[in-house]
This record gives sequence, C-alpha cells and structure tokens, in this order.
Amino acid sequence: MILLIGFVFPKMLEIILGFYYFCVVNITKMKSFFEGIEDLFVNVLFAPYDLLRFLDSWWTANIMSWIFILIGGTAFVYWMLQLNKHNKSGEEENDLSAHSYL
Repeated sequence: MILLIGFVFPKMLEIILGFYYFCVVNITKMKSFFEGIEDLFVNVLFAPYDLLRFLDSWWTANIMSWIFILIGGTAFVYWMLQLNKHNKSGEEENDLSAHSYL
C-alpha cells in the first residue's frame, strides 16, 4: 500500500498509476527522442540525396548507387581472391572426418 496525500491506495491502483505515468510521461519523452532522430536523418544526413534527386541526368542522379556498386564489386573480387589463395595453400582438411561432428 502507498500513502499519497492522506489516502491509502491498494496495490492494484498503485500499478495502474505507475502504468499511467509510464504511458503519459515517458512515452512523450521517447516520442521526442525518436522525432529528433528523424529530424537528424531527414533534414541533415540525407539532404545531399534530395539535391541528387532533381538532376536532369539519370546517370549523375544515381552516382551514389554507382559508388556503392563499385565498392561492393571490389570487396567481392578481393574476397574471392583471398578464398582462392586459401584453397590453393592446402591448409584445410577436406576429408569427411575433418570435423568432430561428422
């Protein structure tokens, strides 16, 4: 039981008041926190993409996509060369009893 302004509240009413406090006070704080994150990404970090949207050339409007494709392609080729080098070195056991669970 909790004593609040001269009244004694049962446990259930205390739980309801705690839930109400969480819903009204904390959720409004969390809402403003996530609205701040939204404002950061929409108005600051993605602002250059809004400028690219209105370009006349399709190729220049998608320059960031081309850059990411080049980075991903380069990483893929590097990874495949590393796998090929590892396979040719013969370090790995390829027989069926190489792992204890087989």
